[in-house]
Amino acid sequence: MVGRVRRYDICLVNLDPAQRSEIQKMRPCVVISPDEMNQYIRTVIIAPMTSTRRDYSSRVDVTFQRKKGQVVLDQIRTVDKSRLVRRLGVLPDLRMREVADVLREMFAYGE
Repeated sequence: MVGRVRRYDICLVNLDPAQRSEIQKMRPCVVISPDEMNQYIRTVIIAPMTSTRRDYSSRVDVTFQRKKGQVVLDQIRTVDKSRLVRRLGVLPDLRMREVADVLREMFAYGE
């Protein structure tokens, strides 16, 4: 399990068992839950990363460890911290802002 977890950390996460259309297997994921939650709660909210490119507004392009892929914000989920295998790095600043912008757009209520 990973030690202290921060928003926008990229961690290797065991997503199995998954069902039907859910992203599965061990893969990098971006932590999107706020640091205050990450410090006190035993779960974190994550967005999986994939190398499969889709032209969806809910996906953010990213290059990580020399691999091109996307942060899949249409597959966010809450996982127990025990699923976090290890910390791999952190999302680049520009991509942090893009992820935050897409999440604001996705969850803008009453518009």
